[in-house]
Amino acid sequence: MSSSEHPFRWRSLALPALLPTLLFSIGEGAILPIIPIVADRLGADLATAGLVASMIMVGHLIGDIPSGWLISKTGERPAMIGAAFVAAVGLGLAIASTSPFMLGASILVIGIASAVFALARHAFMTSFVPQSYRARALSTLGGTFRLGYFVGPFLAAGVIAITGSTTAVFGLHIVGCVAAAVVLLLLRDPAASFGASAASRSAHGPSTPEGGQLVAHETIGLFRTMWASRRILTTLGVGAALIGAIRASRAVILPLWAVSIGIGDANTALIIGIAGAIDFALFYASGQIMDRFGRLASALPSMIGLGLGHLALSFSHDLPGNVVWFITVAMFLSVANGIGSGILMTLGADLADPRNPAPFLGAWRFTADLGGAGAPLLISGVTAAVSLSLATGVMGVLALAGAGILLRYIPKYVPRSKL
Repeated sequence: MSSSEHPFRWRSLALPALLPTLLFSIGEGAILPIIPIVADRLGADLATAGLVASMIMVGHLIGDIPSGWLISKTGERPAMIGAAFVAAVGLGLAIASTSPFMLGASILVIGIASAVFALARHAFMTSFVPQSYRARALSTLGGTFRLGYFVGPFLAAGVIAITGSTTAVFGLHIVGCVAAAVVLLLLRDPAASFGASAASRSAHGPSTPEGGQLVAHETIGLFRTMWASRRILTTLGVGAALIGAIRASRAVILPLWAVSIGIGDANTALIIGIAGAIDFALFYASGQIMDRFGRLASALPSMIGLGLGHLALSFSHDLPGNVVWFITVAMFLSVANGIGSGILMTLGADLADPRNPAPFLGAWRFTADLGGAGAPLLISGVTAAVSLSLATGVMGVLALAGAGILLRYIPKYVPRSKL
């Protein structure tokens, strides 16, 4: 660690930086598997249920537009508190939904709030964590989200079993949002825990040449930032969009597949919860790989694995023992996704200016979320026109294409750590 970097202690992240993220993500992890199920209960067909589920990623995409500006103006903590309360309002509307359209609008609001919450924590990590620890810290942040996505479905299964109501799971996320806001209000601002202030960020130079080119532009807004960084976003950004697409595909296809082969609500939540445990268990290993061997050593096997897993699942729908195939592929996809934990956040942090990273990170996340929002819409369209199996196969091919783009464009100049 260079002398210009702030002193770093892992324990300084735990309560103020990671606990609110965990509380929020537990609730989000709980609702993700049940969104298509609730849509189905409200009368949606399989393709429409996929469309409703995609609204959370569309919300992420819309939320990326103002979030960089908002966080630059208000700071990370106020933005997260506001996002938690907006998400709670959206969840209340979801509970009251009487049609797939109303449910989709509610999920859209939740997605917008989730985007602001996630970007605020990403911006904090980029500013205050030394570069030699960056991949491990951001993988730990990614692992915190994954822990929530692991715990959430188990809690969802318990809530469904106890109450007999799938919509009651939305109430679980409301509790998570309120708890996250309370923690943020009561605990010390994590920026203060690092002994840093907004002024001290200017002491850092840009982490990459591309980051330096953005300094003159990054306070203007998302779209100007995107124009200034168009070379990055139209090359490596396409790979980031495909990573976002394949991750969103996995989150949408697995619940839809379970519905299509007749797995019950509670069992679906349980299977996805176990898959989340595997995903979560690999987060720190992913950070170690990136810090020691470079970003590509994590990204490439992850995307190849996700592609092969989607292709395998696409051929299994009508096979004997299709439930066993589903469970096996769900676990394999979790391994592939887990070894890529934190890759999008780490690449974004590598390219951003640490003095004020939020605007570029907003543009970077917008690009990745564009893929994440487009994938469920593509899945819904192909499912409606042909079949869910073909939609799954298409996503597998896109994952392999994304692996090729990452191989070509991931920067080779990012410093590596001697662990």
